[in-house]
Amino acid sequence: MAKKFLTLNIGASGIALAEYEAGAGGALTLVNYGLAPLAAPLDAGNADAILAPALMQIVREKGIKPGKVAVSVSGQMVFPRMAAIAMAGGEDKFEQMVRYEIEQNIPFPLDEMVCDRQILGETESGDKAVLIVAAKIEQMEAVTGAVASAGFTPEIVDVAPLALTNAMRSLVGDDGSCVVMLDIGAKTTSLVIAEGEKLYNRSIPVAGNTLTKEIAQALGCTLEEAEQYKRESAYVSQGGVTEDSDPTLDRISKVCRAVLTRLHAEISRSINFYRSQQHGGTPVKLYLTGGTALLPQIDAFFADSLGLEVEFFNPFAAMRLGPSLNAEQTALDSAFLSATAGLAVHAANNASIAINLLPPSIIEARAEVRRIPVVALGAVAFVVAAACVLAGVNRSISVVEAQQEAISGMGERLKNFEAKIKAATEAETAQKADAEAVRALVAKRVAPVIHINAVKSAISDLRTTAPAPMWIQSWETLEQKQDDGTHTLARITIRGWKDRIDAFIKDGVDKDRRAKTAPELVVANLKANKDDVKTDTVSVKTMSTVGKDASIEQFVVELEFNE
Repeated sequence: MAKKFLTLNIGASGIALAEYEAGAGGALTLVNYGLAPLAAPLDAGNADAILAPALMQIVREKGIKPGKVAVSVSGQMVFPRMAAIAMAGGEDKFEQMVRYEIEQNIPFPLDEMVCDRQILGETESGDKAVLIVAAKIEQMEAVTGAVASAGFTPEIVDVAPLALTNAMRSLVGDDGSCVVMLDIGAKTTSLVIAEGEKLYNRSIPVAGNTLTKEIAQALGCTLEEAEQYKRESAYVSQGGVTEDSDPTLDRISKVCRAVLTRLHAEISRSINFYRSQQHGGTPVKLYLTGGTALLPQIDAFFADSLGLEVEFFNPFAAMRLGPSLNAEQTALDSAFLSATAGLAVHAANNASIAINLLPPSIIEARAEVRRIPVVALGAVAFVVAAACVLAGVNRSISVVEAQQEAISGMGERLKNFEAKIKAATEAETAQKADAEAVRALVAKRVAPVIHINAVKSAISDLRTTAPAPMWIQSWETLEQKQDDGTHTLARITIRGWKDRIDAFIKDGVDKDRRAKTAPELVVANLKANKDDVKTDTVSVKTMSTVGKDASIEQFVVELEFNE
């Protein structure tokens, strides 16, 4: 029977949940997946309110059943360290040296960190090359707690750059040559250099958000407008004096080139450090992945500036896809799913780097749960053994009496076991009640986020990475008394660029063609979301145009959300 693996990659601006299946010989198949944006940047304080709703959204939309899951977090959340450690003195001495390296290089007390290490090979001097990864327990508990609150059970906590390395080595192949993996996300760019047993990893604070800020500054517009420009029209200038007849787009392309030139300088510095400090070779290939790697002409820029062969990383080119998946769309989404492929390799025990930063509290809690069936099994085995002994000593009354006394003692011990099991069961019931109370509180806290995501889904096409043509301008909450009680309505003002709305409808986002205007399309999308919206309450109140030359359409929608 094929074994299934759930994988979850948590990025700075969105998450990717994917379900894989391992068939004969361990070959992986991507069965199902979903992408969802995060309503705000993730941190330890808002994980439940931000991460759980996004997970629930994917579960609801894609029908992925929660279960055991392998999770990867951003490289910015961990402290990686390569160390050369001598094996002299045995295993105990080796572990002491690992601990010393952590204490010397991690800027927090050791009891506040969760750490793991892996031997990658030997250095030229004969020492062991050890990869050490540490993260703050508080952050890992916040992430795993939020994942658990959505019904999932975290089994592995990996790091995205290492998951990408596992995907590259297992699914693309590893001939021992020096290659660079560049994951350009929203907040940071993760750089990985892999060469045989050698590995170098670094997080660079130049990424998609940097582009957005620079575009906003260059054009004198808001960050929201700059983000729309970046997603819809931006590309990387190839260095000409004037490349685009549209001066705005030409300016944006040169801003993109300037930012990527800074990123190129950091990449070159990292490659030089790797070659000098780890005696590594010269890279021969660069793999690109991450949402910002979709920027047009970015591959040509890096091929020219670094002098390397550049390829967009697509682990699914060598992997089977489930019957419900579209190969073309999956290839487009591979930039957001690459790390989940590496997580699947890890979960299937085929990873070359198997780091796990699961918080100690989760490991200890599971150990306690496992002890209960062990105690119960021991008690049952004890009873069976006693019965066998009793059946074999029926030749002598004196022996029978002795065995009866022994069984009486066993009965007392079994009662003690029974009491312990009962106490453990009661504790479990109390914990479930506490968990249910926490779940209810989380649901109450995340309701506004779910409502906002429902409206955002109605004004955009979440199946693509294209920018939304409309946005939420304002949001009012109204209390209305009716015969069946008081109802809470949301009055939402929606705006959009007229030309983009026209293109949005023309491109056929509304497949049945019944909606011919932006308000009709939004109402149709809202009514289709029966899970979150009371469909019979959705209505459009007003319609108008604003802005210079009436370039912006504005309309007001009223609706009531499900509790």
